[in-house]
Amino acid sequence: MEGDKKQKQLPKLDKKKYEAELQRLQVELVHLQEWVKTQGLKVAVVFEGRDASGKGGTIKRITEKLNPRVCRVVALGVPTERERTQWYFQRYVKHLPAAGEIVLFDRSWYNRAGVERVMGFCSDDEYDEFMRSCPEFERMLIRSGIILIKYWFSVSDDEQEKRFQERIKNPIKRWKFSPMDLESRAKWAEYSAAKDDMFKYTDTKQSPWFVVQSDDKRRLRLNCISHFIQQIPYKKIQYDNIILPKIDKSGYVRAPHGDQTIVPDVF
Repeated sequence: MEGDKKQKQLPKLDKKKYEAELQRLQVELVHLQEWVKTQGLKVAVVFEGRDASGKGGTIKRITEKLNPRVCRVVALGVPTERERTQWYFQRYVKHLPAAGEIVLFDRSWYNRAGVERVMGFCSDDEYDEFMRSCPEFERMLIRSGIILIKYWFSVSDDEQEKRFQERIKNPIKRWKFSPMDLESRAKWAEYSAAKDDMFKYTDTKQSPWFVVQSDDKRRLRLNCISHFIQQIPYKKIQYDNIILPKIDKSGYVRAPHGDQTIVPDVF
């Protein structure tokens, strides 16, 4: 059963080495972004896993240095009454990438196979239909030219509890904790079984799941970003030399500071 056993402990990754590797990978992400943009590629990346498994932190490191007009994050909330009457995949389809875009799904259509299944938010018929249609839906995306990459973040129960405790005690992270986190913790076995069933149907040759061991935050971020970069062959874009023009200030008089509302110097 996924996540029951504690993951193999490796020596703690040195912070300086981690930061140096992260910076190197973020430079490569910029090159990848420019290649996606100039070549008109369409990239969709799905991030799934248990609560507190490290998805959000990894997504932040990916997007940190990128252009939000090229790489954007989709994290949908609870569906509206109208969306509940739509074709299940419909609310996700409108967020798929156009040419030259990378879209990172912080949770995705797989909500139906996970939280909705475990918490009883969907019927058995709706769940069965999802399992039948999801592989075909993803094959359609791939045939349309979308590069689809799926990551599952695997965290042990001990490490998840440690992160939950930190969220509860840390006011900066308290917002991350929700009543649903308590429910997911109480239903650990059910979530594990739901994940195993999901993999049986959706871990396909055309669209496989890539499992990220996520007990070690530094390693999981570097491993995931490095793997993501390798999934899309790209070339570094050669930029033209830029020469800044001289500023012509003739005829301009700056408005007096006293006419403006200035933010006070507190620090």
